[in-house]
Amino acid sequence: MSRARHNQPQSFSRADRVAEQIRRDLSELIRTELKDPRVKLVSLTDVELTPDFAHAKIFFTSLQQDDKRAEVEAGLRAAAGFLRRELGRDLRIHTLPQLHFVYDESMQRGNHLSQLIDQAVGQAPAADDADESKSS
Repeated sequence: MSRARHNQPQSFSRADRVAEQIRRDLSELIRTELKDPRVKLVSLTDVELTPDFAHAKIFFTSLQQDDKRAEVEAGLRAAAGFLRRELGRDLRIHTLPQLHFVYDESMQRGNHLSQLIDQAVGQAPAADDADESKSS
């Protein structure tokens, strides 16, 4: 085996598979089992596990208004024990992780950057037109 290949990370490590399974299972539990009215229209975007699987950082987004984000996060945190217990019924791993919910701002940042790009592109033709009128 070549040295370069040996140093490359595995494309689908056990931790990646477990993290994805946790994301899928939690998504289903939140959708079907969670009765908290604060937690609705939630999408789990990613799960990061510590190497020992003791903690899982669960990234989420919500279609709720931005001012309701704290309520959604509080609802998820309040349900963390229930969700962890239910997760343990299906997920067979040695250490069941503590769940930590974190709002995923990447979608919001992406939308903001997209708007900035659209504005810049919208202004670019005006600058090109001014250059053309000067050269005439």
